[in-house]
Amino acid sequence: MHAVCGLNFSSFPYKPIGGCTEVEEKLEDWNGLFPKSTCCQNALLVFLHALALEAVNSPTGDIFISKDSWNNCSGPFTLQPNMSAHNCGYDQFYRGSGQCSMLQLSNITTKVTEKCSLFSSSPFDYACGDCTSAVSGETDLLLDYLKVDKSDGNEKATCLVAVLSSVIANRMNGSSETGDFNRCLTALVEPEQVNYIRLNYHLAVALLAIILAMVGLSIIIILKRYVIRNRKKETKHIKDNGITPSCSALYRFSKMEIDNAINFFPEKKYLGRGSAGQVYKGMIPSGQPVAIKQLYQTNTSDSFVREIEGLSRVRHANLVCLFGCCFEDGKQYLVYEYCSKGNLAENLLRKDSVLTWELRVKILRDCAFALKYLHHHVDGCIVHRDIKLTNILLTQKMEPKLSDFGLARLIGVEESKVYTDVRGTIGYMDPEYMSNAKLTCASDIYSFGIVMLQLLSGQRVIELDLNARDQLIRKAKDVSMLRRPLTDFQDPHMCGDIVTTDFESILQIAVLCVASSGSGRPTIGVVCDELDKAYKNTMVEMAARRDKNLLEATPSKSPEVMQV
Repeated sequence: MHAVCGLNFSSFPYKPIGGCTEVEEKLEDWNGLFPKSTCCQNALLVFLHALALEAVNSPTGDIFISKDSWNNCSGPFTLQPNMSAHNCGYDQFYRGSGQCSMLQLSNITTKVTEKCSLFSSSPFDYACGDCTSAVSGETDLLLDYLKVDKSDGNEKATCLVAVLSSVIANRMNGSSETGDFNRCLTALVEPEQVNYIRLNYHLAVALLAIILAMVGLSIIIILKRYVIRNRKKETKHIKDNGITPSCSALYRFSKMEIDNAINFFPEKKYLGRGSAGQVYKGMIPSGQPVAIKQLYQTNTSDSFVREIEGLSRVRHANLVCLFGCCFEDGKQYLVYEYCSKGNLAENLLRKDSVLTWELRVKILRDCAFALKYLHHHVDGCIVHRDIKLTNILLTQKMEPKLSDFGLARLIGVEESKVYTDVRGTIGYMDPEYMSNAKLTCASDIYSFGIVMLQLLSGQRVIELDLNARDQLIRKAKDVSMLRRPLTDFQDPHMCGDIVTTDFESILQIAVLCVASSGSGRPTIGVVCDELDKAYKNTMVEMAARRDKNLLEATPSKSPEVMQV
């Protein structure tokens, strides 16, 4: 005798939809984090609500039911031929089928529910973006926590079902947002690659191979001629002391002006060096101090041109300002505004002073605004590609300035990604970009997530140490999932003088930013909103603390003598 299905489908009954005559799907075939077909999406929603109801009623909060109880749970789908849990690949959604199937409601943070409860107070697109980012991030965290191989489609799908069921379970008190939440879940599906031409093998394949070979040969010949022609032009350009057209919008310094600026001081003031060149402090005739980068002789003009093009098209209070350039005698110089307080790495590691909590939050918020400006540029998304502590400079008033655009790349408005050579600083580099050279706006989000984690923890600068970076991320994830106390991740130099709620919210968004997959990371708009809220709350809270301390330190006046 077969066991009866252990789920109650009354809270969200199955409603047949059209087009479900040939349903055959596996968990490994899911696009992104959700079924491909509308039929299986519809069926999964029914199961999610039933599992959520079961978890709420379970004394232990178990999300999945036993194998015997799970069998024969295709009953609701008998209204529609060819539909069953088996056809959608849902055979493994029972307790004991894997590590993710053992999860309970208590294992999943309520932060996900909070992020998926904004539909009534925010525009749908914004709220849905928040929700799907949180769901993807929590799924990644659980897979890391359980040490499950992320290429295992069954485990990944089971963890996702657990997260979604927990959100529904926490929202079962008459929420009016259920419809919006259900509609939003389809955003977890990544668009499929479309096959525009279906070939009928042999002859077509042979013809295609011949055509491709001819096209490839033509392209190689054209590219070879193009490269030779441009090399000749560039050589002539340098010999003639010319300048790239991009520099026409900036002041062109002469070599003599550059030398005079650098030699203004009794001794050359060396500020530092990077992958492209070394930087000196200089003084121009107006009396304004400047930073002058001299590019290495071995460096190609590519970095020089890219930095000029990148900075000449952007203007923002938190982006370093490029005053001008010099291209003479085969030497290349860039002249920037001078940031007297050095870079963020130096200030974070200084022993004679400490970056306060308010200042750290402000620096993160301002840098996020600069990054938002770049990612939302009118020409497309400008990807910085080298966001790190040493590329964030501080002015005399401790205002942050994002610098070094030598690796910046523009992704056009009609593009979502570009494939390019992998360049940047390894410890901050998006692992997805490192593995497949696919550059997206999310690549910057990952790097900025590492910067956030470093400012929260006071962690030393990561340049080439992938192990140190991975340890930092694991520690952050453990703290965000409450497996370790919050104090384990706080920079001890701040002596606990922080606003705990804002520290937690920044930690949560930073952990999402360093998700291994770009699709699981929040957009820069979401990051900006979270950091802006944290900054405003921090300023109010710290001001209240100062007022309270001042009040307690002021001696009270006792009316011992009353004058008449």
